[in-house]
Amino acid sequence: MKSTNITWHSGQVTKEQRQGLNGHKSPVLWFTGLSGAGKSTLSVAVEKELFERGIRTLILDGDNVRHGLNKNLGFSAEDRTENIRRIGEVSKLMSDAGVMTLTAFISPYRKDRELVRELLPNDEFIEIYVKCDLAECEKRDPKGLYKKARAGEIKGFTGIDDPYEAPEKAEIVVETDSQSIEESVNQVIKFLEINGYLD
Repeated sequence: MKSTNITWHSGQVTKEQRQGLNGHKSPVLWFTGLSGAGKSTLSVAVEKELFERGIRTLILDGDNVRHGLNKNLGFSAEDRTENIRRIGEVSKLMSDAGVMTLTAFISPYRKDRELVRELLPNDEFIEIYVKCDLAECEKRDPKGLYKKARAGEIKGFTGIDDPYEAPEKAEIVVETDSQSIEESVNQVIKFLEINGYLD
């Protein structure tokens, strides 16, 4: 059932005022990539660096969100789309609150990521492609998921029997199979500094 008879109610405090109070902008840093590429590890390390600089942040991590907000969703194409739609809306709310939001989701489909991009002003969606060769991701296999997918125990697993559509215009491409975590964090922070997000 869809909502009806609803009206948007505006407040008296703007996003710009909240950003001014915090002393920084509030973009959404969208980490995308294969399972095992290092999205969660990198987002946690970037958040720690931002926190130490006095930046107000929040991480939305794929597995964590599926413990609560999205626990009723599976991994079909439709459920994946709804998963990302919900996270996009939550990310927009956090951005409006003046909080820099870091999301770590495989988010395998370009159209889903583009829908989130369209929710935000042009400069407030920062797509970070955590690029890592599939063979390296399988070698790492931190959750044992690739092994299960190869054994046929998991169906529709991204990179094995379901596609991952790599970004075509990501703002940042981090190659975690050839860069250290320190190099990757520095690359993200430098982008934010150069483009004025940390002022």
